[in-house]
Amino acid sequence: MLKCYLHPFEGEEKAMDEDRLVEVETKLAYQEDTIQQLNDVICRQQDQIDALLVKCELLVSRMKELDVDQPDDKPVDERPPHY
Repeated sequence: MLKCYLHPFEGEEKAMDEDRLVEVETKLAYQEDTIQQLNDVICRQQDQIDALLVKCELLVSRMKELDVDQPDDKPVDERPPHY
């Protein structure tokens, strides 16, 4: 007759495996939360970059308008008369 004996530490190994699984799941949950927070930051930054690009384009076009409005007979970098 064949008898089956349980390994003396088998119950402890299952408990350790379950503890490790819980630890890994906890770490994964924190990582997923961190990734979501980073994604939110990146999205806000991209919105800010887009807004800044629009402002830069407006400034460039305004500078070109001012350059066109400038009379050609006076240089822009001319020294004032008090020098």
